[in-house]
Amino acid sequence: MDFLQNHIEALIFCSPSPIKVIDIKTCLSEMFNADVPDEDIAGALQRLEEKFTAEEYSFQLYKAGGGYQFLTKPAYQASIGIMLKQQSKKRLSTSAMETLSIIAYKQPISKTEIENIRGVNCDYAVQKLLDKNLIEITGKADTIGRPMLYGTTPKFMEYFGINDLNELPVPKEFTSETSTSTIGENIDLKESDAQPQQE
Repeated sequence: MDFLQNHIEALIFCSPSPIKVIDIKTCLSEMFNADVPDEDIAGALQRLEEKFTAEEYSFQLYKAGGGYQFLTKPAYQASIGIMLKQQSKKRLSTSAMETLSIIAYKQPISKTEIENIRGVNCDYAVQKLLDKNLIEITGKADTIGRPMLYGTTPKFMEYFGINDLNELPVPKEFTSETSTSTIGENIDLKESDAQPQQE
């Protein structure tokens, strides 16, 4: 049994993002309490690539973003697409989406400010977003009462398929001359402006 290969396979499988060779080497060196040669790691990765090209596996080892990760093979896109379609039915409600959009563009923002923009109470929507870990409390405002301020989380960016808040779409109401403005009370944040991007 190839213990080194198995350990590398486990590291790749458990990593939430493509894992780099240097990170694999660091983990293995600490575990074995000895330096693991680069050529041994490269050899194990090569064997893993060959292993998962077999038809018996629905996923394969891919190199992306400078690291390695397991991804499903193209032949299984149809069944995965059905699963994603079913999951899409569990998307955020319009109320939660509007609240999340306001927070994303205006953060950090208090609940009172959100309600002033939406014109309705948003306690339930904010709680749902907190439960889903799409927003978090980022601090307290310096105004009277020191209300809590809310902002988006890394999971928010993962949910919408973006790497940075600068990638958020510019609201349709803004022209090129006013694109650096912030959202005002009359901006209509539609759910279609920030739909999750699923692969």
